[in-house]
Order: sequence, then C-alpha cells, then structure tokens
Amino acid sequence: MDNSGIIVVKFGGSSLADAGQFKKVADIIHADKNRRFVVASAPGKRFSSDVKVTDMLYNCYDMAVKGESFDDAFKAIEERFNGIISELGLDLSLEDEFSIIKNSFIHRAGKDYAASRGEYLNSIILAKYLGYSFVDPAAYIRFDELGTFDLETTRSLLAPKLLELDNAVVPGFYGSMPNDTIKTFSRGGSDITGSIVANAVNAVIYENWTDVSGMLICDPRIVDNPKPITTITYRELRELAYMGATVLHEDAIFPVRKAGIPINIRNTNYPDDRGTMIVSETAETSKYTITGIAGKKGFSVIQIEKDMMNAEVGFGRNVLRSLEKSNVCFEHMPSGIDTMSVVVNSESLVGKEKTILDEITFRCHPDKLEIENNLALIAVVGRGMRKARGTAGRLFSALAHARVNVKMIDQGSSELNIIIGVEEEDFETATRAIYDMFVMPLE
Repeated sequence: MDNSGIIVVKFGGSSLADAGQFKKVADIIHADKNRRFVVASAPGKRFSSDVKVTDMLYNCYDMAVKGESFDDAFKAIEERFNGIISELGLDLSLEDEFSIIKNSFIHRAGKDYAASRGEYLNSIILAKYLGYSFVDPAAYIRFDELGTFDLETTRSLLAPKLLELDNAVVPGFYGSMPNDTIKTFSRGGSDITGSIVANAVNAVIYENWTDVSGMLICDPRIVDNPKPITTITYRELRELAYMGATVLHEDAIFPVRKAGIPINIRNTNYPDDRGTMIVSETAETSKYTITGIAGKKGFSVIQIEKDMMNAEVGFGRNVLRSLEKSNVCFEHMPSGIDTMSVVVNSESLVGKEKTILDEITFRCHPDKLEIENNLALIAVVGRGMRKARGTAGRLFSALAHARVNVKMIDQGSSELNIIIGVEEEDFETATRAIYDMFVMPLE
C-alpha cells in the first residue's frame, strides 16, 4: 500500500466515552482514507458526574492490593465496555480479557498495568468496529531500565510493524519496560502515543481529536467565549503550555516536532471546525498581534538590592548557588543596575525561606533582601509581536487603565513573549484587560 500521505488520528476519552461517540469517530476516520492509524484512549466521562474508566481501574486495583473484594467495582467496568459492544451490535466478547485482568489484579501486576487496561480494551472494541488490525504497544513502545521513553528503539520496532498494515488501532498511554512489565506515560499520555505513531510512520499530519475546537487565545473561565487560535508554532505553544495552557500533553510535542510533523487539534463533536494547527514555522500572519495569553498564580519574588551590584563579578552566580543549595529552581530573573528579582514557585520555598535568605546574605552581603509572596505571572505570547511597534506600550496602557499594578516585567530577546508579574488578586482583571486591548478592537 502507498505509505505516503498518512494521517495519524488520536481520540481522547470524551471522544470514545460511549457507543454514540464511537459512531462519530468512525464517521471521521472513514471520511478520509489516509486516516490509517488510530490511537485510542480509555472511555472518559459520559456526563459531568460520571467516572472515567481509568479512575475505576485505579480504584479496583487499590482494593485488590488491600485484599478487599472488588467484584462489584470490576463488574461496573465490565458493564461499561459490554454496553458499548452491545449498542454497536458487535460480535465480540471480552470475557477472557476480563478474566485475565481480574486475575492480574489479584496477583498485583502493578498500578501501571491496571491503568493501561482501559485503553487496551477500548482499542480492541474500536479495532473490531472499524475492521482494523489491533496493535498492542506493549510489544513496540519501549522504556529503558530507568523508565525513560526510548524513541529510537520504539521507532525501530513500531515503524516496520505499522507500515506492513493497511490500517491499525493502537491503544494510547502505555508501553513496556525491558523486563516486559507494563509502563504508562503520565496522565494524558495517549497524546504522546499518537505523536510516537505519527513519528514512526512519517505522517503528513497528526490529528488530535478531543472535545474542544482547538486552543483558545485565553482561559474561557476568565474571558467569556475567547477567540480560537487558528495557527500556532511549537515555540509559542511551549511558552503558553509552561504558563498553564493545557490542551495538549506537553511531552506529546517532542516526537512530532523532531520529525517536523504538524499537529491539528480538532473537535470530535464538531468535525467541520478547522481547529488549531501547531506547526514548526509559519508564514501565516495572525489576525491579532498576539497569539495567546496564559498565566498562573503561586509565585514568590526574592528582591535583592545592593549598590554597584553590576560591577561585582559572580554576584548572580552566588545568588543562584544559594537557591541551588536548597534545591530550588528559579523561573525568571529580571534585574537592574543595583537590583535583582528572582522569581520562584512559592511551594518550593516552603520551610526554606530563612535558609535561603541567610545563604544569600552570607554570599552576597546585600543592602536589602526580602521575599514577596502572592505573585501571579501572565505570559503574552505571539510571533506577530516582533513586527508590531508599540506592543509593550499597548500592554502596559491596558493594565494601567484597569488599575493593575505591574510588579515585574521580563521580556526575552526573541520578542516572542512578554511576562509580567501582578498581585494574585489582580490576575483575572489583568488577563481580561490584555485580551480586550489586543483582541476586542478587531471584532
């Protein structure tokens, strides 16, 4: 079969939560013959108060480890899968699989094994429904002895297997260790499996189907109905993801970015929506100067002042060595001639404040030293900022108009983003003000 133009599609838990969703997924796959390889998640929530199958499996396994009876809890899992099979009208029985899994729980096969069975069983059903081959990633997706994913070994095993098949369904979320025990990625890891499969078959695009029509310019919990992001570069996505924008699992970017494969985030329930394209580089210009806004609360600033700091060789190194000694990482370090501000995650400082201040005092002999808490960071990201004059001026004008006091400013030389620090209580107000300045006038 012609192996050019391959599209890899991954469907999340909400996209495969019940038989009705399976039918939508099948329609999407069959709409394009190039959608040859499918990565499936475990069934997600069917409604807001529902429980994800992965959580049900974790609960069953915990009961088994404690020696408690988990018959009723496991029966509920069986009913979820059997319900999908029945509603799809499939001639398929998972009774043997259920028996093996239940026995493995009793013999403590491991929490990773337990968690992975949702993807495993759902993919068997989807492969049967589509008439596709089923490929168990335990035989092809490999981790090393330390539990680190091994892309090169995986590619050498997975690529020839997939490319000999016309079509296949691959369960997401897991692979295996050198001793053949099951090893899972972190939660959301089916995104990573999709990216790995796309890399292995040299896909022209990796479509990640979920329950949202791509990424939004900012958090819809802060701004009502924010505009979608049509195209974003990997670098922009990295900046936004670091600040908490979580549409795609961060580790999922690496295998496709390495291969130069674009990602298209699409909505299973609205398949005609364009979604968001994630690309290496783009000549496409955004309608807006900015691409996205993202932020997080929970930061602290170590404020250091000392006359002639700029002339003191090794001053910055001594500050960072003081943090290193307490095993604390820094996030940003904006500085002036006689001042330095070191931004750190507040949680990392708990119980270490006095030790760090004493260490900085000993090494640096500052004129003034204090820690300020309750800081929020907001990143304004956009490739269009490089060519737009007055971006920073517009940003600070918007914040001043909203009566938000800016506590910190950090802009990289790439001009891809501007990070500001504000009081936590001003976080939502500041985000809305920035959105209104850069997006609303163009609507």
